[in-house]
Amino acid sequence: MESKIIYDKDINQELIKSKKVAIIGFGSQGHAHALNLHESGVDVVVGLRESSESYKRASDMGLKVANVKDATSSSDVVMLLLPDQLMADIYNNDIAPHMKDGSTLLFAHGFNIHFGEIIPREDISVAMIAPKGPGHLLRRTYQEESGMPCLVAVETDVNGKTFDLALSYASGIGGGRAGVLKTTFKEETETDLFGEQVVLCGGLTELIRNGFETLVEAGYQPESAYFETLHEVKLIVDLMYEGGFEWMRHSISDTAEYGDFSRGSRIITEETKKEMKKVLEEIQSGAFAKEWMAQAREGAPFLNEKREEASKHQLENIGKELRGMMPFLDAKDIRKDI
Repeated sequence: MESKIIYDKDINQELIKSKKVAIIGFGSQGHAHALNLHESGVDVVVGLRESSESYKRASDMGLKVANVKDATSSSDVVMLLLPDQLMADIYNNDIAPHMKDGSTLLFAHGFNIHFGEIIPREDISVAMIAPKGPGHLLRRTYQEESGMPCLVAVETDVNGKTFDLALSYASGIGGGRAGVLKTTFKEETETDLFGEQVVLCGGLTELIRNGFETLVEAGYQPESAYFETLHEVKLIVDLMYEGGFEWMRHSISDTAEYGDFSRGSRIITEETKKEMKKVLEEIQSGAFAKEWMAQAREGAPFLNEKREEASKHQLENIGKELRGMMPFLDAKDIRKDI
């Protein structure tokens, strides 16, 4: 597949404006998609349970809101922005029976299609628009007029226009400003899960936690350990974000760069890479998806246990104290800010 970045100038931005779009869900991604599309001139309705706490919030933001059935049945395009583990049941019970003939079903992540949790009707076109960042940043970058890069894929193209419609949707949420890359459901799903598990979430948090513990166990102050292993991560990542490894290494001291090259490969070893490949194989085979969905159907006991365990770690407690002393930081507390 040819790699090509597509921008607004090459996108029919009016196409999505000719459709009525239902956004199912109003969480991090849902609120950003709905508001961005609305402000781009798209006819949007948010589909929620009438008992949902978000029902009034969406309405107060100036959006049309309806129950999931009515939002679905009145729309030409339905975007599912629900947790992976809940999506199939909601789709099968509340959405699939009410979709218009020949309508389009959209996703922001390929999990449920790629692993067969959702199997749409044959008359339904299926595509994906995946912003490469969390919902609050999708919203912020739209308001700043910079936009967020998006991946776009088509799984089923009934009318021959699904890719163009997906591009138009991506433009409507701000993706065409930053660039849109064509992909597949398989590629997006497998690389996204791998990135989360091995680098961005699982790998990074384990690296930080173990580094913090090593310093504290050696007798250093927890505050110093926090600054050296967690706080400064953003500063380094920002440099890589701006100019790759080369810019980051140009920006740090020669001492730090020497330590990077001479010691980094002792931490992330060939054995680590072998384990990365095992994790990828579990994703590709569907083993991870089966494991996670089975856990979710049981109430996610492993996840709940680990959340509780992690919340009590010294790193979290010392970090909360230090962030509270940083007036320049909009510090967040999961118990107060969600």
